Amino acid sequence: MGTYVVRRLLWMIPTLIGITFLTFLVMQLTPGDPAELKFQGAAFSGEGAAAESGSIEAAITRFRRENLLDQPIWKQYLHYVGPFDLGPDGHPWFGGSGEHPWGGLLLGDLKHEIFRPTVPIREELGRRLRVTVPFALLSILLSYLIALPLGIASVVKRGTVFDAGATVVVFLLYAIPTFWAGLMLQLVFGASWLDWLPILGLHDKTAASMGRVDWLVDLGLHALLPLSCLTYGSFAYISRQMRVGMIETIQQDYVRTARAKGLRERSVVLKHVLRNSLIPVVTLFASILPYLIGGSVIVESIFDIPGMGKYAFEGLLQRDYFIVMATTTLSAVLTLIGILVSDIVYGLVDPRIRYD
Repeated sequence: MGTYVVRRLLWMIPTLIGITFLTFLVMQLTPGDPAELKFQGAAFSGEGAAAESGSIEAAITRFRRENLLDQPIWKQYLHYVGPFDLGPDGHPWFGGSGEHPWGGLLLGDLKHEIFRPTVPIREELGRRLRVTVPFALLSILLSYLIALPLGIASVVKRGTVFDAGATVVVFLLYAIPTFWAGLMLQLVFGASWLDWLPILGLHDKTAASMGRVDWLVDLGLHALLPLSCLTYGSFAYISRQMRVGMIETIQQDYVRTARAKGLRERSVVLKHVLRNSLIPVVTLFASILPYLIGGSVIVESIFDIPGMGKYAFEGLLQRDYFIVMATTTLSAVLTLIGILVSDIVYGLVDPRIRYD
C-alpha cells in the first residue's frame, strides 16, 4: 500500500498544476482590473497610495508592475507558482530580484491581499480554516451517523409506511437548495418568528466575557443552524445510496444461504449485507468533502461565519485573485486527499481489493 500511496501523491502534482493554471487563467480573463478597483476605491475615500505616486494612474502602473500584471498571463503564472522572475530579456528564470523576491506557491508564499496589503493570505487562510474544517468534518460525521441507520432501517422495513415516508422526506431534503434552506432556517428560528436561535456569526457580542461552559454553549447555539444547513443534503444522498446498495446485496446467493442456515435476520443484515454494501458509501466520501467545502461558500455567507468559504466569496467580489487562487488550490488539495482516503478505505472494507 505504501507504494500505491506514494504513486498517488506524485500524481497529485500535475493535477494541482492543471487546476491552478485553469483557475489563474479564468481569473485573469474575468472582466475587471484589481489595480483599478484598488486605487479607484482609494481615490474615492481620499486616501491611499495614489497620493504617494502623485496620481491614480501612476499608482496603478506601479501596482501592475510590482505584481507583473503588465506581463503575459503565462509569465504571471510562473511567477505566482514558483520562485521565477523575469530576466533582462523578458524570459523567466529561476530566482528572485529586489522587486520580485523569492516566493511563489511552491514555496508556500500565498502573497498578500490586494485591498489589505499588510495581511498575508496564508495567515488569514489558516485562521479561516480553523472554522471551516471543524464544520466540514462534523458535518460528515453527522451525515454518516444519520444516513447509515436510516438506510439500514429502510431496507429492513422495505415496503412499509416507514420506508415510504423516509423516501419522501429524504428526496424533499435533497431537492431543497442550500441558500433557500439557510434563509428559511433564519426566518423560522430567528427573531422574525420563533426567536429560538441566533442566526449570524459564531458568538454573541458578550462571548469574550463568558466562562468556558457558557462560551461553548453559545458556540453550539450559533453553529446549530449552519451545521444543519450544511448536513441535510449529504445525509439524504448517503442514506439513499446505502438503501440501494443494501437492496442489491440482500438479493445475493450468499445472503440466501446465510438465511437457510438459520441465522437470525439481525446477523444476516449486519454481518453479511451491511459490510458488503459499504463500498459505494465509502466512495461518496471523496465527493462529499469537496461538496461541503463548496457549500461552505453559501452557508458561511448566509450565516456570516468567518470561514474559508466566505473568504473565497469576498475575494471573488473584490477581484482579488490571490485570495481566489489560495482558496481554490486548498480546496483542490482537500478534494484529492479525500479521494485518496476513500481509495485506501476500500481495502479496509473489502479485503479482496489489492493495491498492486
